[in-house]
Amino acid sequence: MSLKSKMPLQVWILALAAFAIGTAEFVIAGILTQVAESLNISEGQAGHLITAYAMAIVIGGPILTLWLARYRKRVVLIGLMALFVVSNLITAFAIDYTTLMISRVMAGLTQGPFYGIGAVVATRLVAKDMEGQAVGQMFAGLTLANVLGVPGGAWIGNMFGWNTTFIVVAVLGAMAAAAIAIAIPPQGAEEPKSIRSQIGAFRNPQLLASLLITTLGWVGFMTFYGYIAPIAEQVAGFERASLTWILVIIGLGLVLGNTLGGKTADKNLSASLIGWPAAMIASLIVVGLVASQPYLFVAAAFVFGVVSFANVPPMQMRVMKHGREAPELAATANISAFNIANALGGIIGGAVVYSALGAAYIPFAAIIVPAIGLAFIIWQERKPAPTTTHA
Repeated sequence: MSLKSKMPLQVWILALAAFAIGTAEFVIAGILTQVAESLNISEGQAGHLITAYAMAIVIGGPILTLWLARYRKRVVLIGLMALFVVSNLITAFAIDYTTLMISRVMAGLTQGPFYGIGAVVATRLVAKDMEGQAVGQMFAGLTLANVLGVPGGAWIGNMFGWNTTFIVVAVLGAMAAAAIAIAIPPQGAEEPKSIRSQIGAFRNPQLLASLLITTLGWVGFMTFYGYIAPIAEQVAGFERASLTWILVIIGLGLVLGNTLGGKTADKNLSASLIGWPAAMIASLIVVGLVASQPYLFVAAAFVFGVVSFANVPPMQMRVMKHGREAPELAATANISAFNIANALGGIIGGAVVYSALGAAYIPFAAIIVPAIGLAFIIWQERKPAPTTTHA
């Protein structure tokens, strides 16, 4: 396999797959109200689909990664995308809440292993000095899912019904699977480390602290973003059709934030780990205060998009820094950490929507756990540098 000085097509193909998977995960935020009305369930129950998807990633991701690491990575990626396609087709044609929940769990099982193993494949498609860029390029598909996939899915749902949204997601997944089969070269199965030795990497307390930082710091994102539809409609007073352009604007903020977070993390990782969570908390307070003013709400939500996704690169870099002894498992574990946070966010948002407080108080509820996380981050980053721990 030749190493490229420019980003090869194969990495863009992995980004396409990440785009499809990311769209499947987050698009529910833009069609939450439709799903609830279609199945005659509450918005809080519909929000639990976010929680179920996230928990499938959390539980299934590390276990599947440990098992799948022994097989040829190209075959594994194709198989994961095939399962993803089938799962989203079941979602599209689901006629009851139970079937929909099961299909969301099935789709969620593919995400952690694909991102973890896909990141390793991406690094092998480029020269050594471009490995970080290759991983970033692949995960750019996830960011773009929030810019194009989520608002596009919301628009399709508003025009043709939410079921059609998941049919389109399945088609994207099928395209990605076919492209992987055609364009990505076979890669030999490596002699895997024992499960014990891989798990041994987690004896490093700084790796565990890094995963906790991700979990606590990220909860606020899905608490707010997962319930953007009821906030925009019930509090800001927007029509449902307006959700498409609102999500586009927030999505542009996510892209900008991902770029800014990467640059600041390269310059000063510790400052980024403290500064961006603090900025996200501040933005959520502002969103809550101006939520009843439609265009101020949109402006504040854009800022939230910037400062929330700026957290992602620093959090990823801290885990990579302390998880070198089992990089695939550590990377997948961090995906699990993000999705534990997503699950908690879904639960918190759902509880607030159910309560007498209503959607207007979601932004304020969203700051509680990140505030605890910020205190923990400051404590960790102000501690003396620990001696490297070996498993």
